[in-house]
Amino acid sequence: MTGVAVADRFVQSRARMGTIVTIDVPGHWASGRARRERARAVDRAFAWFDRVEAVCSRFDATSELRRLCARAGRPVVVSPMLFEAVRFAVAVAEETQGAFDPTVGGRMEARGFTRHYRDGSEQRSTAPPDAAVSFRDVELDADALSVCLHRPLLLDLGAVAKGLAIDMAAQALAPLVNFAVDAGGDLFLGGHNADDAPWTVGVRHPRDPAQLLSRLALSDAALCTSGDYERRVHDASSPEASMVSGGEHHLLDPRTGRSPADAISVSVVAPTAMVADALGTAAFVLGCTAGLALLERHDLRGCLVDAQLTCHNTPDWCDV
Repeated sequence: MTGVAVADRFVQSRARMGTIVTIDVPGHWASGRARRERARAVDRAFAWFDRVEAVCSRFDATSELRRLCARAGRPVVVSPMLFEAVRFAVAVAEETQGAFDPTVGGRMEARGFTRHYRDGSEQRSTAPPDAAVSFRDVELDADALSVCLHRPLLLDLGAVAKGLAIDMAAQALAPLVNFAVDAGGDLFLGGHNADDAPWTVGVRHPRDPAQLLSRLALSDAALCTSGDYERRVHDASSPEASMVSGGEHHLLDPRTGRSPADAISVSVVAPTAMVADALGTAAFVLGCTAGLALLERHDLRGCLVDAQLTCHNTPDWCDV
């Protein structure tokens, strides 16, 4: 944990959910009471990352998600948080006709993504890597707040959970008005920066991390990016990983069982990070043409980069 406080800015970073989360709160905090309120809000924001991970992680055998997956075949009453995360993931799966699918956990394990980020320990479930399972095997009952998995499977909420944690952190920080939450490059920007102007953020170049692809001015919005450079299959410490070609990465097309190759980077601006993260992942899998259509259908701003480094932008994607 690190923290920096100056006259008009407070920045704190902590390791959470396998990445570094940084919260930046600009503004003048003259009184001790105001500074204490700010510190409590920041602590509450960081706590949401721990809570979401305890509920939604597939890498923790004690998480609520893993306990749900161990009880396939019967309805299980779950927490409101887990129900909402699964409900949203299934809704995106339905909208994309399975291009996005939260039931790919078993296949992700078979691809070698089984190491817990904290200690590198092997965290493998008993779910089979069954390519026949799909989101259609997940039944939701909103009245009972229950989830029924009709076949043995492992849910993977990786494209939902971090966005949800960012959104909950943003709610905790909302009374401060001006703040930024950065979770490994996925962002929510509230209000204005220290210069009382919209936050200016950069989207990294997918092939040159020293360069920016574009810059945006954002306020009260989320920005999430998915890239094929984030986690490669051949870097995973697993015997299964060596059987997969080197072009494979952590994003999986559930319809083919392979990594999509049309897009190499997708960035999405949305009202919430959960929407930006999940719809960005879905657009990545769909590819530049269908992915762009998905974002436009939901009135979201986006930039999709293909393998030739051509940018496919929604009309309202604006560089600054």
